[in-house]
Amino acid sequence: MKEKTDVKELPACPVETTLTLIGDKWKVLILRDLLPGKKRFGELKKSVGNVSQKVLTAQLRDMEESGLVNRKVYAEVPPRVEYSLTELGQSLKPILDAMQNWGEGYKALIK
Repeated sequence: MKEKTDVKELPACPVETTLTLIGDKWKVLILRDLLPGKKRFGELKKSVGNVSQKVLTAQLRDMEESGLVNRKVYAEVPPRVEYSLTELGQSLKPILDAMQNWGEGYKALIK
């Protein structure tokens, strides 16, 4: 099992650190879909798109270990699990907004 990322293990370059934490296609889409609020696993799987259950589970666990995502398990039958962004995860909103604006501008430019 992967251990929590230690500050000593993070790259010296801040851009590389950010990419280490969210530089995966699925992680960015998970962040995008959790920005409005909490979601259950099935809701995330549908909203993120063509991601396998195994990959989504692995990405969520990694993001939880990095302190970006909260996982709340309810003691119910059947069990209910909800995912939400931590305060640290929410702090990535300006980055995602900038990515959206750039993508929109790029699409407009190449049409």
